[in-house]
Amino acid sequence: MYYEHFGLESPPFKITPDTHLFYSGGKRGLVLDALLYAIKTGEGIIKVVGEVGSGKTMLCRMLEARLPKQVEVVYLANPHVSPDMVLHAIAFEMRLTIKTEDNRLHVMHRLQAALLEKHAQGRQVVVFIEEAQAMPLETLEEIRLLTNLETNRDKLLQMVLFGQPELDANLAKPHVRQLKERITHNFYLEPLNKQEIENYLYFRMQSVGYRGLPVFDKAAIKMLYIISQGLIRRLNILADKALLIAFMENTHFVQKKYILRAAQDSNFSIPYQNKIPLKSVSLILLILLLTFLLSPHNTWINQQLQQLFSPPQNSLQPITTPPPIKPSPSQNTPATDSITLPSQLQQRLIDSNTRLKQLNPQSYTLQLFQINDDKPEELERFLRLPDVQRLQTELLVLDIGQSLIIIYGIYPDEIQADNALKNLAERLQRNKPFIRQINNLLKVKST
Repeated sequence: MYYEHFGLESPPFKITPDTHLFYSGGKRGLVLDALLYAIKTGEGIIKVVGEVGSGKTMLCRMLEARLPKQVEVVYLANPHVSPDMVLHAIAFEMRLTIKTEDNRLHVMHRLQAALLEKHAQGRQVVVFIEEAQAMPLETLEEIRLLTNLETNRDKLLQMVLFGQPELDANLAKPHVRQLKERITHNFYLEPLNKQEIENYLYFRMQSVGYRGLPVFDKAAIKMLYIISQGLIRRLNILADKALLIAFMENTHFVQKKYILRAAQDSNFSIPYQNKIPLKSVSLILLILLLTFLLSPHNTWINQQLQQLFSPPQNSLQPITTPPPIKPSPSQNTPATDSITLPSQLQQRLIDSNTRLKQLNPQSYTLQLFQINDDKPEELERFLRLPDVQRLQTELLVLDIGQSLIIIYGIYPDEIQADNALKNLAERLQRNKPFIRQINNLLKVKST
């Protein structure tokens, strides 16, 4: 619904895992690289723990997609499989011909023979278990016995556990000590911090075709951080609904109030709104105290106040202040004539200046146009050009001292900015646009 409004090719914040939208920030990329290394080197059991909605399933899909072809993944989506049937489930995923009534020993022999055959072919087998905290410990122990199968040099089977923090509590129980000691790598997916959330939102938007300025303002990002607690699934839900609200409000920027409405619609709690700030508590106590002290029934206090504020008997005569001297006409005349800009342009300059301060100073943009600030009508004429009209949501108008400039687009590096420069419309090329770093613009405006 809102995709065309923001110039998007597909939904940026869907909650189903899409490996094309994998965000490597928040140490997700580092964890992925470490997992790939651990599997390639043949480590036995690996554990990945994160809160609900922290991105474990996305990481699992990315890991499966990035593994080399010689690694065969056995994916156990149902964690509630019983100890008696887990070997059957693994054999079924490996496409081995077995029957449900085959006993455990027979299935174990079939699995061992298949694993030895794959090892001889230079292949590895790794079992992925999602929601591992819900899997019976006896079932995990049964799989651990499979990881004991090995040659003189290599493990025949590896296992990666993806689970919530309850998994750690389960593995701390004494009777599964052997399983816990076989875990060679422990990874934790931390919630995203405020800066990572800002980067995540912009990365997702750009990944589906967005080429404008950041959509979410600082206040909206702060509110997202508070409500989502840095969890990616919550971020996706809130951001998706906030974009829809922005579309319905016919704006291209997401404000804090849109996040609050999205949270209310999603039944997410807003932690600090249910608490009275400390300053408010202090103010209430002060009002109550003053009410008591100034009560007409408190005669002693009233007597003290009357003595304090009543004028002394021999009071001095008030000093008469002479009327102010009006400055001469020459004093009222400014050194230079100020330029009065149209109110809409003035507001646009204010908004653009606010957005500029929110950008990454190391990013790049394109300067499309520059004009003296005493010729605002030429700037307005440029903004009305059809090729420029199509870019309205991605333009900033800046006052850099006696000149007004228009910049377009935000790019993480100079290479992407150069590609965008080459693809500008022919009409925009006539003004000889060029690349500028945001840091440079900030310095110019501060001088």
